[in-house]
Amino acid sequence: MAREFKTVGVVGLGTMGAGIVEVFARNGVDVVAVEVDGAALDKGRANLTASTDRAVARGKLDPADRDALHARVTFAVGLDALRDVDLAVEAVPERLDLKRRLLAELDRVCPPGAVLATNTSSLSVTEIAVATERPGQVIGLHFFNPAPVMRLIEVISTVVTAPEVARDVRALCGRLGKVGVSVTDRAGFIANALLFGYLNQAIGMYEAGYASREDIDAAMQQGHGLPMGPLTLLDLIGLDTAYQVLETMYQRGGHDRRHAAAPLLRQMVTAGLLGRKSGQGFYTYQAPGSSRLAPDDLTPVAGAEAGEPAPRTVGVVGSGTVATDVAEVLTAAGVDVVAVADPGGVPAAGPGDQAVRDLAAVDLVVVAGPSTAPVIDVAMATGRPADVVGLHFVGGPAAQARLVEVVRTVRTSPTAVRAARQLCAALGRTAVTCGDRAGFIADALLLPYLNDAVRMLESNYSTADDIDAAMKLGCGYPAGPFELLDTVGLDVALAIQTAIHRELPEPGLAPAPLLRNLVTAGRLGRRTGGGFRDHAG
Repeated sequence: MAREFKTVGVVGLGTMGAGIVEVFARNGVDVVAVEVDGAALDKGRANLTASTDRAVARGKLDPADRDALHARVTFAVGLDALRDVDLAVEAVPERLDLKRRLLAELDRVCPPGAVLATNTSSLSVTEIAVATERPGQVIGLHFFNPAPVMRLIEVISTVVTAPEVARDVRALCGRLGKVGVSVTDRAGFIANALLFGYLNQAIGMYEAGYASREDIDAAMQQGHGLPMGPLTLLDLIGLDTAYQVLETMYQRGGHDRRHAAAPLLRQMVTAGLLGRKSGQGFYTYQAPGSSRLAPDDLTPVAGAEAGEPAPRTVGVVGSGTVATDVAEVLTAAGVDVVAVADPGGVPAAGPGDQAVRDLAAVDLVVVAGPSTAPVIDVAMATGRPADVVGLHFVGGPAAQARLVEVVRTVRTSPTAVRAARQLCAALGRTAVTCGDRAGFIADALLLPYLNDAVRMLESNYSTADDIDAAMKLGCGYPAGPFELLDTVGLDVALAIQTAIHRELPEPGLAPAPLLRNLVTAGRLGRRTGGGFRDHAG
């Protein structure tokens, strides 16, 4: 039977610490809330009061329950107030030296049987634990901000954490109405390890001028249903916090280049452009701390000139269901379509080539195909590369997709890009523009993240269920990586990741061996009845 934690101490009453106090007290646990001095204590009490008052105003908390919650909390200055707690949780700033000193003091003050927990988001729990004389009773409890709202807690065990301690703490998570996921002590745990590689890649994409900030964000929101685009999310997190997390993960995680902070991020932090907290990051806000963009913070959208007509005759180059779907969508919208089989990317196509003759009179040529195929190969074979763009409908069949990636090659003219975006507007789709690289925007950011999740699973770091839960509950994703892989198809994911790795042959982008093996074994996801999970029917 799991032990019952009756009294919990929380050290550090900033936004996160006060939120943790609220979580415990709201669920019937007596809390001793500790700060270093009276001023910090008063600020922590105000943080708790403001949060619970907001919950009452929004109808999320009954006034009587709020009063009972506050009655369970004892505020105190100094660690001596924690002499009788069953569990002590530190929520002080993310500095290893500070957390080690604090855990050593908690070890001295707290009862011998008490569990000591660190709320670190990326530091080594092992290095913190060995500062005590009870490392077997030290565990990581990574709450997510805002703690009263977010349902995920990462429960981090070290190589010496007693199994019963991990078991009891995970049971406590359930008592708090949270989902505790079990992980071992590696850089970034689950959510940050998967999230920040993706965010860092998005910064590099923007830094290289591959796509605009708005188009990168729209590609992930509208193309893959994420609650927020990566650059907007970075502004919310704080660019200084993101830089600190990436630096820690890079140093602790084997110097994986996916976690080597993009130069632009380092420069922005140095310049004080920290995101919403400073009023400017990747976007500019009306005031520090505001979520509202400044009125003049608008990037002109390429090809959005008012009144410019959409092309009426379009050549669709491609073969298979993707090209057929695109042609059908265009035809249904009243566009005259000339369908041409993929000429195979032969750059020597001449004026006598049948494909070139078929495309001679169209207003725009689009290449319809997967995000693995270079558009330039087909563009050169058409004989009119300046008029060729790629159209990639993201998020399902062309008839259902809300987002279209307009892919420009090095030979595409600005006029063709504008025409393609006008065509997408006429179809009622959101268009984003990008260069001609494997994965374009949406798949180039999504697939390496999915591949990272597979690597995490094959190393026995955590389970597929816990990894999926971490990303859904901790990051608000509509589906976990393994749910998404089974839906997309493991063979499709492997093909895209292979193409990305072919262009950028970095070790961190190589397809995970487990993904290759499952595809070889015929476990392709839902359509075959089994991928990372078995699917009936």
